[in-house]
Amino acid sequence: MSVDRDVEKMYSVTEFVAKLRRLADALENDTPFSVQVDGEKIAVPRDAILSVEHEREDGNEELEFQLSWKHEVAEADEDGDGQDEDEADPADEAETAEDVQKSATAA
Repeated sequence: MSVDRDVEKMYSVTEFVAKLRRLADALENDTPFSVQVDGEKIAVPRDAILSVEHEREDGNEELEFQLSWKHEVAEADEDGDGQDEDEADPADEAETAEDVQKSATAA
């Protein structure tokens, strides 16, 4: 059973770009992608829904690059060796909320 959570962490431009590049490479090559979010390894399924969201409220703007999917018991470990093909970067200790949601906020 999964527990509700909402985690967000700020990154430098260099760190953010590296994460986006790794995600983009996985999407482009149709390979598994996983990332560590606040101590939990998240495997993003290949059929995740990709969207871009823009919010404007009270003088603040938010742009979110979002991946979403239904939680199912599915592993990115397709070859059965216990290792994902695209291992989580230890620097990914905490990412944006909802499974690897990428956010850039302009105040």
